[in-house]
Amino acid sequence: MPTILSHPAVPLAISLGLGSTLIPPRLLVAGLIASVLPDADVLAFRLGIAYGHELGHRGLSHSLVFAVAVALAASACAPRLRARRLTTFLFMLVATASHGLLDMLTDGGMGVALYWPFSDQRFFFPVQPIHVSPLSLRRLFAPRGASVLGSEFFWVWLPSLVAGLALFVARRRLVRSG
Repeated sequence: MPTILSHPAVPLAISLGLGSTLIPPRLLVAGLIASVLPDADVLAFRLGIAYGHELGHRGLSHSLVFAVAVALAASACAPRLRARRLTTFLFMLVATASHGLLDMLTDGGMGVALYWPFSDQRFFFPVQPIHVSPLSLRRLFAPRGASVLGSEFFWVWLPSLVAGLALFVARRRLVRSG
């Protein structure tokens, strides 16, 4: 998995691109939380649940069904997030689903149960350029961690920044021409 530091890159990029009128600060904070929420499944290790179990790491919490459930729950709270329901649903869906998709780009682990509960099969993308993160902070800040953070900078943060800036520029041009 990418580190907990890099999953928020996607909602941050979307927020940069769309602006605070569409993605108000409260919704952004909810999206940042949603982007790391799937990794709460690491608690399964402490409960003795095996990695490959559907409740294990990269199981149901990394699925598209989980992302839809989080997005539906958030859209019910849209007024408190100061955003429209559809905007809230779509933003939260992308923020949550991006977690599993980024994990599918890593070079370690057992893959992601993207289609759970319809399939227990775990998937990776054909190309896996992101170095898998260690599951402990102590190992993350060891020498191997620098390699992990470097790959995340190159494969997560830079593309997210470019996409966010491109969306920002496109939005500004639309506003000026409209």
